[in-house]
Amino acid sequence: MDSKSEELYKKCELNAESGDIMGACQVMLQLMEAKKIEAAEDMDQTYLEMAENMKPEDVRKVLEIALKIRESGEIKDTELKNAASKLIRAIEMS
Repeated sequence: MDSKSEELYKKCELNAESGDIMGACQVMLQLMEAKKIEAAEDMDQTYLEMAENMKPEDVRKVLEIALKIRESGEIKDTELKNAASKLIRAIEMS
């Protein structure tokens, strides 16, 4: 993991309860569900269920998904890539 990602994870842990961050997580998860995009293998619930039951401890998992989406060459959906970038920026700015 590079130092930038490590810094994001630390900020994520400190500010996971932020309304902006939680909201950005929910938007991204709802988009993933609506567009039927899979980016995480080890999910024990659907993206929609995760969005509806969002807890601060889930933010790190959603950040991991957002980083995968942003870096993925396979995922071409610009709306989803923008949502992932917004989440990452919200964490960076926290």
